[in-house]
Amino acid sequence: MPYQSRNELPDAVKDHLPNHAQDIYKEAFNSAWDQYKDAEDRRGDDSREEVAHKVAWNAVKQDYEKGKDGDWHRKAA
Repeated sequence: MPYQSRNELPDAVKDHLPNHAQDIYKEAFNSAWDQYKDAEDRRGDDSREEVAHKVAWNAVKQDYEKGKDGDWHRKAA
């Protein structure tokens, strides 16, 4: 289901992503949730929620990368 605030995000997101990346995740998840509501719009057998999480993580990876410390950091320009 869509997230209304960063507080509702999964712990794996809240515990490791900076606030800006959490916002990216939330907005991408919510957008994908709406976009892939119909099963025929999804590839494979992934659920609506699985697809939305994949889209959200890919959106975060555009600007952030996982560091050796296990947290995510903005990519160097």
